Amino acid sequence: MKNIAITMIIIFLGIISIFLGVASVNLSDIFIEGSNSNNIIFLSRVPRTISIIAAGFGMSICGLIMQQLTMNKFVSPTTAGTADSSKLGILVALLFFPKSTMMFKMLIATLFSIAGTFLFLGIVRKIKVKDNALVPLIGMMISGVLSSLTMFFAYKGDYIQSVNSWMFGDFSGVLKGNYELLYVTVPLILTAFFYSKRFTISGMGEEFSVNLGINYKSVVNIGLVLVSLISSLVMITVGGIPFLGLIIPNIVSMFFGDNLSKNLYLTGCLGSSFLLLCDILGRVVIYPHEIPIGMITGVIGSGIFLIMIIRRLSFEE
Repeated sequence: MKNIAITMIIIFLGIISIFLGVASVNLSDIFIEGSNSNNIIFLSRVPRTISIIAAGFGMSICGLIMQQLTMNKFVSPTTAGTADSSKLGILVALLFFPKSTMMFKMLIATLFSIAGTFLFLGIVRKIKVKDNALVPLIGMMISGVLSSLTMFFAYKGDYIQSVNSWMFGDFSGVLKGNYELLYVTVPLILTAFFYSKRFTISGMGEEFSVNLGINYKSVVNIGLVLVSLISSLVMITVGGIPFLGLIIPNIVSMFFGDNLSKNLYLTGCLGSSFLLLCDILGRVVIYPHEIPIGMITGVIGSGIFLIMIIRRLSFEE
């Protein structure tokens, strides 16, 4: 029942997103090919709405998978260095392979995000005191170093403007023909559903997983590769969306428990709904101008993140 309800919310918010904008749309002309209303809806607003739904769904389940595999509710692509590693990878592709295809740049970004994620996990595993609040702070420090390196080399290579465009996700430039790379997230998400039960078991620890016949290391590696691929796709297509993969899985687990296989669809849909709502707010707050969606999610997400840390620390006391 809850899955049907959240799906209906996505449809409702999606319709609002499609028909919200500065340019007026004549309903009677929408399906007349070549008309102004037809072009606005099908070349701009429908692609924008689809990309928001895809990015929201993908980044939310990325956070859920990372939290399950690391057994830490504060871990996500934002707080584990995955997103900033991907950003550095895109810059490297621009510097050394400026004429390469978008798919090749995505591949480079994915390799860097995988390396950054495994670097984070390697450091975390060496820490004796696994404090829940300390782990994401380590990831954020790694992200800070990677972000500084990215800005330094971007300055040297005169790519500051390109890097700034990745800082905050922005869907205002999404048009038909430049967002279709996000469709690659569909088979990746289906793969995540296929491995969802194994992710759930692996989240209970290596010893428990091995006793149930699960290849723990293989499952963890598959999960991290999926996270890196989806994060890179979103980053290279629309830019960074901070805290989405952190707060949404926590909200879902707070009300519906920690069973990843049962919560995967709900988490993805809630992420899409949240991102659609942030996009609508960004277009309404200073209408007719627009606030980048990454800035909206950053403000709201950072506030919720602080509340989560304070709440967890108060429980530990």
